[in-house]
Amino acid sequence: MLHQRYYKDYGLAISGLVMHHKVDPLEYNREVDDALPLDGLITPSPELRKLLEDLDTSRVKPWLFTNAYITHGRRVVKLLGINDLFEGITFCDYSKLPFVCKPHREMYEKAEAEAGARSTKDCYFIDDSHLNCRHAQARGWTTAHLLEPDMPEPVERASEFQIRDLDSLRSIFPHFFKTSQQNGSGQTSHAQL
Repeated sequence: MLHQRYYKDYGLAISGLVMHHKVDPLEYNREVDDALPLDGLITPSPELRKLLEDLDTSRVKPWLFTNAYITHGRRVVKLLGINDLFEGITFCDYSKLPFVCKPHREMYEKAEAEAGARSTKDCYFIDDSHLNCRHAQARGWTTAHLLEPDMPEPVERASEFQIRDLDSLRSIFPHFFKTSQQNGSGQTSHAQL
């Protein structure tokens, strides 16, 4: 399938559409991503909100990191009811060609700069893409690969941590949650979700 091939080859299907089919990325975003009737599909998640509210923001800076364009990324977190819980967003800028998107090194560098990370060791990353997690882990980020509940275990793990639900973050990163024991380091890390 063309979509899957472009996703695999470029990290983002729209990159292939722009490159090979001269699709206008901003028009695509308006007509496809922003036009999707998500209001009934994505609803507020009290569980996710509770998890994010429990983050100790003196120790971790919640930061969105998406391959979507800014309007779509903001729309999704607003529908989830968590848009006020992030300090910023790094997104794929469809207005600038060529695209910079995950899993390319430049996108991770962009996220580090925009989030104000002092070191790759300060970056914690949770993603459902095996490829994105593999690249973040190789870059030195502490990474958790989020597997869908019905997804089989990958033959090769993408990262040190592999989880089936976001609440598992409480057990692998307890020092970032108010209701968990603190590790006393006092340093702020940057969580890229």
